[in-house]
Amino acid sequence: MVYGACMALVLLVEDDPAVQTAMTAALRGADHVVQPVGTALLALQAVTDDAVDLVVLDLGLPDLDGFEVLRMLRAVSQVPVIIATARSDDPTIVRLLDAGADDYITKPFSSGVLIARVNAVLRRVGDAARAEDGPITICELVVDKARHEVTLGGSAVELPRREFDLLAYLAERCGTVVPKSELAREVWHQPNMNLDPTIDVHLSWLRRKLGETAANPRYLHTVRGVGIKMVDPCANSSLV
Repeated sequence: MVYGACMALVLLVEDDPAVQTAMTAALRGADHVVQPVGTALLALQAVTDDAVDLVVLDLGLPDLDGFEVLRMLRAVSQVPVIIATARSDDPTIVRLLDAGADDYITKPFSSGVLIARVNAVLRRVGDAARAEDGPITICELVVDKARHEVTLGGSAVELPRREFDLLAYLAERCGTVVPKSELAREVWHQPNMNLDPTIDVHLSWLRRKLGETAANPRYLHTVRGVGIKMVDPCANSSLV
């Protein structure tokens, strides 16, 4: 399976042809592979037969109620499910989430909102899968998310929660430049705020504890105008 905000196989369960066509086009435009179906039976068969990465499920299906489909899906698979529904009352939403839905989106919605929700769920599932894979080792640095521990050259590095979350997020994306806007959204959970000064301060604290500086970095490299890149110094990684 492909987890993350990259190409994924999305099972789209929607019986309205016009809505199905529009949603399929939007998802494919975001580089996802889409398998559209119009009934609960076809959806259950697809989840059983194919390596589906995510399901977008309409509640108003012609052959079976969406709640029952969700219950049946959860009996055979832990694939992430986003519910697409016109029902927005709190009892319905609570019932959906309690039944195993990962997220919901209220109709009508824009293609941008659909893509953002799909990518957000894929990222969350990808983060959880990476955490279950065990500690992240980059040269002499070891980040253990499960134990909330960091070691450098075999010695423990004590980090408060926010610094740990920041380091773990960058370590999981070693070799990739991460924009500060993404760090504000995913680590600080403040997507609408300019947190560049705050992020810079936390990076400075992290560098000090990792035995490096902004002028002479080993692991944490600033790519001016772009973001932060975790580098493996043992692999002689270079900035791009």
